[in-house]
Amino acid sequence: MDIKLLAIESSCDETSAAISHNGRILSNVVVSQAIHEIYGGVVPELASRSHQRHIIPVVHAALEKSGIDKKDLTAVAYTRGPGLLGSLLVGATFAKAFAAALEIPVIEINHMQAHILAHFIDDPKPEFPFLCLTVSGGHTQIVQVNDLLKMKILGETIDDAAGEAFDKTAKLLGLPYPGGHLIDTYARLGNPRRFTFPGTEIRDYDFSFSGLKTSVLYFLREKLSDDKEFITKNLNDICASVQFRIIDLLLKKLELASASTGISIIAIAGGVSANSMLREKLNELSVKNNWQVFIPRQEYCTDNAAMIAIAGYFKYRENLLGDFSSSPDARLKY
Repeated sequence: MDIKLLAIESSCDETSAAISHNGRILSNVVVSQAIHEIYGGVVPELASRSHQRHIIPVVHAALEKSGIDKKDLTAVAYTRGPGLLGSLLVGATFAKAFAAALEIPVIEINHMQAHILAHFIDDPKPEFPFLCLTVSGGHTQIVQVNDLLKMKILGETIDDAAGEAFDKTAKLLGLPYPGGHLIDTYARLGNPRRFTFPGTEIRDYDFSFSGLKTSVLYFLREKLSDDKEFITKNLNDICASVQFRIIDLLLKKLELASASTGISIIAIAGGVSANSMLREKLNELSVKNNWQVFIPRQEYCTDNAAMIAIAGYFKYRENLLGDFSSSPDARLKY
């Protein structure tokens, strides 16, 4: 079976297209939207308009870079959800129109499952079953992966995501959006135990980050009332302390899930999996707990179409084709 796929990712504020041939990624083009920086967060209406402007040149670039002619494509895979509805609508509409014109099928992809399947783009690949901590700006989950297309959510955030906690903290500190990677950068220079931030401890494998965000807000408000230069003077230590608390909350739950299930093959995925402290602490736990750890390449951590392509490849092999009449789903479940 010769499978050549065009994949489209447009769930939030990255417009991305990729071409794959039998599961091998030939191109992966990603265009980010700088317009949101001035607002300190993603503006859904502006995101969807930006996707409209970028999607044709991005797809063209992906095809050209891959050396594959559009007439030779087997199918078009696209992100159906979860994500911003307007952004999803642009990608879904383009994918269906493109596929209909070529008289080829579409493949609907769950964005979060695709993050996990990014581990199967390159070697080494995890064996089943494994646990995946999936952390991004919109989601935080622990997923038990039993097979390529058989996954079960063991726990997830009951309010805010870990990535949002990073970005909202960065905004409180006056850092530009997106600020998660900046917190990581400053944290490397700071003392992670200088300040203590309480977080909400809940049972089982679920997460909560709203309490942590609130504690950071009140902490900064109190300190700034006494010293207007407090953030400037202590930026590195604040970033290090907040980051330490977020990573600690994530990994405690992951350790609990591993101990309870007996699964020692561990993976991380999603934008926050690019965080240097998360990677460092996960590697430390791999030694402590005798885990086999899998961490994706940086380019496959953030939103990208390569992960949509690999997920599409696996679904096409199982003849799990999409429906041209289906609508994007902002809250799509596994």
